[in-house]
Amino acid sequence: MEPPIQAVPATDDREVAMVWYEALREQGIEGIVAKRGGARYPSGRGWTKIRHADTVDAVVVGFTGPRRRVRRLALMVGDEGGPVRLSARLDPVLAARVSAVLVGVETGLVVEVLAGSGRHGTLTVTRMR
Repeated sequence: MEPPIQAVPATDDREVAMVWYEALREQGIEGIVAKRGGARYPSGRGWTKIRHADTVDAVVVGFTGPRRRVRRLALMVGDEGGPVRLSARLDPVLAARVSAVLVGVETGLVVEVLAGSGRHGTLTVTRMR
């Protein structure tokens, strides 16, 4: 059986798009997609996803890669004491800064992350605290 075709709202008015972006968050919509007016659907090139994300603090409890060249961080988000989650791959400049701190730190490093609200809930490290 073919998946159903679903019409979605579209606008070329930035103000309307911003209202949708803010208002639809409460309904669980993860964000909006922006593209050039003439861009075709199948190619997908030139489309930008703009997802909701909030910054929160996360405690670094581990990492992947060598200590001097950290790739991703194992993080415990907020005060919830929930499951450890792996961050997205670190930006090279931030990775160098985090690696330098990790050489001399065993525990207690706190970083700020963008906690994505999408299906995958990606944690993107933005800076050290």
